[in-house]
Amino acid sequence: MRIQLDGVWKAYGEGPGQFWAIEDARLEVASGDFLAIVGPSGSGKSTLLHLLGCLDAPTHGEVLIDGEPATRKSDRELSLVRRSRIGFIFQQYYLNESMTAWQNVLLPLELGKVRDRRNRATEALGWVGLGSRLGSYPSELSGGEQQRVAIARALANSPEIVLADEPTGSLDSATGGDVLAMLQSLNAERGIGLVIVTHDAKVAACGKARIQVRDGRIT
Repeated sequence: MRIQLDGVWKAYGEGPGQFWAIEDARLEVASGDFLAIVGPSGSGKSTLLHLLGCLDAPTHGEVLIDGEPATRKSDRELSLVRRSRIGFIFQQYYLNESMTAWQNVLLPLELGKVRDRRNRATEALGWVGLGSRLGSYPSELSGGEQQRVAIARALANSPEIVLADEPTGSLDSATGGDVLAMLQSLNAERGIGLVIVTHDAKVAACGKARIQVRDGRIT
């Protein structure tokens, strides 16, 4: 899979209150890549990630998926791309507190009517070292374990590219190091493309390439 931003601009607001969050972005990520996006708060890093994941549409320019403009795809087609080919990991875990770890991973697979979804959910939790915690609720898990559940949820449908927004930002250094090592392993061993937005210099140093964003521009 290959995702490209071709001269992408993104504005929020209208009239005098309008501001450009992203200006003339040109960026490419493919399966097997590992990009670290760095920059100060408010520089446009998360907006860039949302554009790559087709969670947001550009004001100008094109997002290309395997060379085809995303604008040529219907909302249903884009939803299918996000659900089946791209994984998302956020700083906040967004776990359902009333569901077990296994149920949290299973839920998006159920919604997508994915085949063999029960085994996939179990396998994904095994990948992140939580094979023995399938029946645990979020309140029974540490912060690092909850982040691992969120990662398992992102990986359960075997995405080709994973987009992660500060995945270690709310973890202590030791736990964050474990999560980062796991993501590196998935990139190296499974060929999953990774794009990580981070403030952490150690995380950024692990990327195969580093993208600097400042005032909405890739510098």
